Amino acid sequence: MFTCPSARALLFVMLAGFAQLAVALDQIQIVTEELPPYNMTQGGKLTGMSTEVVQAVLQEIGEQASIQSLPWARAYDIALNAENVLIYSITRTAQREHLFKWVGVVAPMHWYLYARPERNISLNNLDEARQYQIATVKDDAGEQYLKAKGFTVGKNLQSNNKYQYNYEKFKLGRVDLWISIELNALYLIRQAGEDPASMVVPVLSLPDLGGGDGLNMAFSLQTADATVERFRQGLQAIRSNGTYDAIARKWL
Repeated sequence: MFTCPSARALLFVMLAGFAQLAVALDQIQIVTEELPPYNMTQGGKLTGMSTEVVQAVLQEIGEQASIQSLPWARAYDIALNAENVLIYSITRTAQREHLFKWVGVVAPMHWYLYARPERNISLNNLDEARQYQIATVKDDAGEQYLKAKGFTVGKNLQSNNKYQYNYEKFKLGRVDLWISIELNALYLIRQAGEDPASMVVPVLSLPDLGGGDGLNMAFSLQTADATVERFRQGLQAIRSNGTYDAIARKWL
């Protein structure tokens, strides 16, 4: 069988095609969002602390994959439903715990509800925030957290696709409060040429949002455990060899 040259050539082409298909099926897709200074596009290039950590892990384990920046809701949906998808920077919450295969923390974070200083808003607990309009990002951890606590989009939550839109609305007084990760809020304010001390006051800390864990990278459930473990080991390696600390010093 397959003794003639043309038959052998056909078999070779078929086998090569199957091999390429197998590689394609196993290829990792990486998705993220514009969340400066963790992940952001500058000069047409994706950068930021979390991005550099993910890239360092890829280099450590000898993996090649491109990273796509999308609106968060779109990136989140892909990671929920597709195979071999890595998503970062994602907050690890109880609601998300069993929706992903978690790799580990790529950057520190702390969530707050912010108000403008001149508003003199004071909150003792989250229930007191229900009377205010709060800027959120569609399907991000902050919005999911507030919705789980009984807040509602269109009632006391104003949902947007981009973090900078929230700061613009907040600055213009179109919302009363802004839920944000501290580093993201400070970065956006400074990028606008303004002083954080004069623009925002953290009126309520939200330590239970992500458990103080940090921002993570995680895989879709339809990803092989061996792949997830390779990335876990790669992340641990760059933490042990000083690469992670060098990246953190650059951004924090």
